[in-house]
Amino acid sequence: MKKFQGFLSLMLAAVLALGCTAAFAAPAVDLNALTLDELIEKAKADGEVNSVGMPDNWANWGETWQELTAIYGIAHTDVDMSSAEELALFESEKANATKDIGDVGQSFGPVAVEQGLALAYKTTNWDTIPAWAKDEEGYWIIAYYGTMSMLVNADLVDKVPTSFEDILAGNYKVTVGDVTKANQARNAVLSAAIAYGGSEADVQPGLDFFRTLAEQGRLDLGELSPARLAKGEIAVAFLWDYNALVYRDEIIKVNPAANLVVNIPAEASIQSGYTTILNAYSKRPYAAALAREYILSDEGQINLAKGYARPVRDVELPADVQAKLLDSAQYANARLLTDAAGWDLTSQTLGDRWQEEVIAYAK
Repeated sequence: MKKFQGFLSLMLAAVLALGCTAAFAAPAVDLNALTLDELIEKAKADGEVNSVGMPDNWANWGETWQELTAIYGIAHTDVDMSSAEELALFESEKANATKDIGDVGQSFGPVAVEQGLALAYKTTNWDTIPAWAKDEEGYWIIAYYGTMSMLVNADLVDKVPTSFEDILAGNYKVTVGDVTKANQARNAVLSAAIAYGGSEADVQPGLDFFRTLAEQGRLDLGELSPARLAKGEIAVAFLWDYNALVYRDEIIKVNPAANLVVNIPAEASIQSGYTTILNAYSKRPYAAALAREYILSDEGQINLAKGYARPVRDVELPADVQAKLLDSAQYANARLLTDAAGWDLTSQTLGDRWQEEVIAYAK
């Protein structure tokens, strides 16, 4: 914008500047002012919802998207991304938004609000959602949570590990994923930290655990993917229990001889949620809000449980769905995230610390 001289010119410049800001600001949409019927009508007019980080094989998202299309006629697409990448996309596209809703790790919810990337919407089941699992204004709502687990290819290890100590005593490589970007990988570090006396605010013991593996040449730096698991390239992987169990089932369907075991680390494990973020710049905010509405409904919560995720609402699960879950005894030493503020601070530097204190020592 040109620099004008004189009072009138300065005033005109200010007006033009405000106009530019408004053009790129997030749309002012008060989703909470709508009745459910009004929301459904507007969502149908939107016609589609495009998500990020919500692929069909993660927590059984596929069934929810199919039902959203069947019931409301809303088409859907997804591009899989890490939590950090999702928010970065919302920020970079802004008024040119191509995506409407994302699913990010619990610690990324407040970040999205702080960066002005989220739209508020309280679902009709608001009162049945635990206080710990939602932002007071509805900018983020946790829909489900998982527990950090170990997916083991029993054919590649001498003894199937059930604990962090078992892993240290082994001689195989361990895959954890990208701690610089992925919420799942970061929580693997947190689980190890808690197992050795650390906490959300002190993950040094977890970094030390993985540094030991790195120094031994036992840290697999390759991608943590279903394809590599299916090929038998990964001995032990740290995954949310719902991912580990789905991957196990999918691999065994193709290869019934696959010898895969899922265990929750005996010493300790973290349980953490994932929250939907409605893109503040979405061109289809009503469809995004309706997607969240359905995800938090009884039907949506059961769909997540079918994918081995733990629903955040206390819904009655069908017997066949309940029977699919791991034995509750495995979760004896697992706990929910308790120090959200401490974990938020830790998360800000954990990627850099992982590079400096673990990857730098990998052989």
